[in-house]
Amino acid sequence: MNKLHINFKNVNKSYRSGNDQIHVLQNINFTIEPGKWLTITGPSGSGKTTLLRCLSGIELADEGEIQVGSLNMSTAKEDERRKFRREKIGYIFQDFKLFDQFDVLTNVMIPQLADRSRKEAEVKARELLDLVGLTDRIHHMPSQISGGEKQRTAIARALTNDPKLILCDEPTGSLDVENRDSIFNTLLDIHKQGVMIVLVTHDQELATYGNIHFELNNKNILEINLVK
Repeated sequence: MNKLHINFKNVNKSYRSGNDQIHVLQNINFTIEPGKWLTITGPSGSGKTTLLRCLSGIELADEGEIQVGSLNMSTAKEDERRKFRREKIGYIFQDFKLFDQFDVLTNVMIPQLADRSRKEAEVKARELLDLVGLTDRIHHMPSQISGGEKQRTAIARALTNDPKLILCDEPTGSLDVENRDSIFNTLLDIHKQGVMIVLVTHDQELATYGNIHFELNNKNILEINLVK
């Protein structure tokens, strides 16, 4: 497996709100070795989601460098970043981002269609939906399934490209304990296969898992080493 490392060097990100400049990330520096599990906690508004979006190249930092494997997100062109995400990164969004007009199966197939035939994409989607326990929901529309089932659909979709890195933005935030534990166990199994995971969460129990824990607070990262 071609594993990835992550390196943030003096990363800054701010937004304009009226006449005010809101500094979300300030002078962020860290390095994560391949195959690790990084958990990021912090209060709402501390920049956790912004950090993930900059890490994935969906947004660009204002200053500094973000290196993910061989790609420098800070200098790469948009099409290079998009291609890298499609090939290397799985992103589990907090609000699922499912297509309401398509059923569960099609939602998981769609990201694959740029690189695989429709038949190949369907075979892969069915395998992943079986993995997350949604075989009996494949032809349901998003409006017909629960929040936990939507999240499991989102996880299956994030795995379609056999990612080397999975970014998880509050993947269990709206779930009950049973669904939360089921989804988290799925992530644990994936991580055991050597996939790097970066997890943003408010859940203090989940924050105790992983190799490294960062707390994003007042725009600074405080590192707590966890040995598992």
